[in-house]
Amino acid sequence: MALVDLYVCLIINDRRTIDQVPSTIKEDVIAELAALGFGTDGKPLAA
Repeated sequence: MALVDLYVCLIINDRRTIDQVPSTIKEDVIAELAALGFGTDGKPLAA
């Protein structure tokens, strides 16, 4: 999903927060962030 990828990129680059993601795609954004190794704050998860 292009919109999910867009929000993931915006969160990682500190342009948006997870609270600003539309509720319809929020779970998908959270899942994609986790799959890439990031938390919902856009910071890398500790290894």
